[in-house]
Amino acid sequence: MSLVLDPAAQDLLFREARTANTFTDEPVTDEQVRAIYDLVKYGPTAFNQSPLRVTLVRSPEARERLVQHMAEGNQPKTATAPLVAILSADNEFHEELPHLFPHFPQAKDAFFSERPAREGAAALNAALQAAYFIIGVRAAGLAAGPMTGLDFEGVRKEFLDDDHTPLMVVNIGRPGPDAWFPRSPRLEYEQVITTV
Repeated sequence: MSLVLDPAAQDLLFREARTANTFTDEPVTDEQVRAIYDLVKYGPTAFNQSPLRVTLVRSPEARERLVQHMAEGNQPKTATAPLVAILSADNEFHEELPHLFPHFPQAKDAFFSERPAREGAAALNAALQAAYFIIGVRAAGLAAGPMTGLDFEGVRKEFLDDDHTPLMVVNIGRPGPDAWFPRSPRLEYEQVITTV
């Protein structure tokens, strides 16, 4: 059985997509970001939690502040990418549950009244949404450069608050010269899939 998705779309989203390390100077517009979000917001999360929050770093001053918190090898690409997004988990996502999960509004208090339960759920589900976001960037014909080489606590203090946990920083734009490292190996089906 083959996949239903067009092979060109499969290539765009997965087979030919890579983490970009250089970008052109073509800007990424708010309209493009809105289109990306309007697609990926439909990706599933538990209880429809939707805890991902995205902070777009556009101003030169904010960019300079962010670059200081990036690992040395990530600083040049973060400084020059057309757009940079800080992806974080909202640990107070449960406040939106009566709206997001209307058929069981009690879920807010029944499952998420304690902060540790919220933090665990937010981390897992926002990570799912971060993956959707990266795929959405690719669907827009752009390249994503997700990075976790950064000072997480520094980024949180500089751009977020105590209710948000940074997950990663993603550089976004059209790929520039020599944007890709060689494709790294992947595990084969038999190494991953087990039937019991």
